Amino acid sequence: MRDRKLLNIELGRVSSSQYRELPESGIVLVLDNIRSAHNIGSAFRTSDAFKVDRIFLCGICACPPSAEIHKSALGAEDSVPWEHHTDTMEVIQRLRAENYTIISVEQTENSVSLGDFERKPGEKYALIFGNEVDGVQQCVVDASDLSLEIPQYGTKHSLNVSVSIGVTLWQFVK
Repeated sequence: MRDRKLLNIELGRVSSSQYRELPESGIVLVLDNIRSAHNIGSAFRTSDAFKVDRIFLCGICACPPSAEIHKSALGAEDSVPWEHHTDTMEVIQRLRAENYTIISVEQTENSVSLGDFERKPGEKYALIFGNEVDGVQQCVVDASDLSLEIPQYGTKHSLNVSVSIGVTLWQFVK
């Protein structure tokens, strides 16, 4: 069986300006002290693919313009709106006031398995992803409405943050 790969021009992609005019998805990302600019770039690229409304870069997160972010974002840093804030908790308070359900993607005592979570139509969600070593800050977990955990079956009980973002967003939009 022959199955020809599509050319980029055949994919019908929207421009960066058209992306910003698409209907909102009700999903925002909050990146809590992500160290790697490459992980931030991957978050932008994945967010573009799944039509995330906005990325909040908090604490030590690098911000565009950045050659390192661009290397993995491939221009998605120009399509996905973003803001930088020093304090993650201030962002959480703002999003709560805007009626977002605040969700830490983290392994906690009472976390809900990602596969068991059911997204409610019309509800808005703020998905928080944490530092590559320490995860989501405990104070941010405490301020969340719930924690979601990605089931894992191997010996390493952790995923790269950019992989976690992709897995979680796929579950949210499927």
